[in-house]
Amino acid sequence: MNAVRQFLSGASLLARGLGLILRSPKLLGLGLLPAVITGILYAAALIALIDFLPQLSRGVTWFADDWSEGWRDFIRVLGGAGLLGVSALLGNLTFTAVTLLLGDPFYEHISELVEDRFGGVPGEVEVGFWRSLGRSLVDSLRLIGLSILVGIPLFLLGFLPFVGQTVIPVIGALIGGWLLAVELTGVPFQRRGKRLADRRAVLRTQRPLVLGFGVAVFCCFLIPLGAVLLMPAAVTGATLLARTVLGQPLTESTSRLEPSARLEHT
Repeated sequence: MNAVRQFLSGASLLARGLGLILRSPKLLGLGLLPAVITGILYAAALIALIDFLPQLSRGVTWFADDWSEGWRDFIRVLGGAGLLGVSALLGNLTFTAVTLLLGDPFYEHISELVEDRFGGVPGEVEVGFWRSLGRSLVDSLRLIGLSILVGIPLFLLGFLPFVGQTVIPVIGALIGGWLLAVELTGVPFQRRGKRLADRRAVLRTQRPLVLGFGVAVFCCFLIPLGAVLLMPAAVTGATLLARTVLGQPLTESTSRLEPSARLEHT
């Protein structure tokens, strides 16, 4: 039950992050911009995929070319559905990495304001813009590569009767949630001078908490436009998650300015 409570506590961090963002409309607008740009790019890619889906479906079901028309069409429909499914999974997993890469300056600023709200970062490490961008790019590429390696086997297992429609989606949500949590906590961990390997090691110490947050984000991102609308809240929640696993307070400092006020002074 302790693991269940931790899981639910992790999920609540997303709701808390959303509450903080909604209380600051300027931060909300700032945070939505990168996700909107990425969303437009992904929507264009999805439209292109749907346009070429019949040809792609025939390509992945080449073995059925000599089958009877009924069975051939049935297998091609399954092949097309499978392609859409794995594309949705990979899109969901990579959307965060791409959006964070494009919006690195925006999200870093939001994360910094959230940190300040709860007392700041002791011993904060100053990282130059280009160095920070380079690190984010390398870490994002690693996580995208891992997402692809995980997504392909899950796609193939999804064809298994019953298991593919029950167990595999749960496994996909857990793996996807973990990867999202690792990716989203990149900014606050970099502020503390910690790289991807350090991040993973720390997050593993409270795995149920991290999975609760990550799975909540993963499920919300499956909702149409969910990733675009909730990315600022996800970044804020990830900052709260990083502070939690690192043992730093989540009590708001009354001596700090509200994020909206802070933004006006920057």
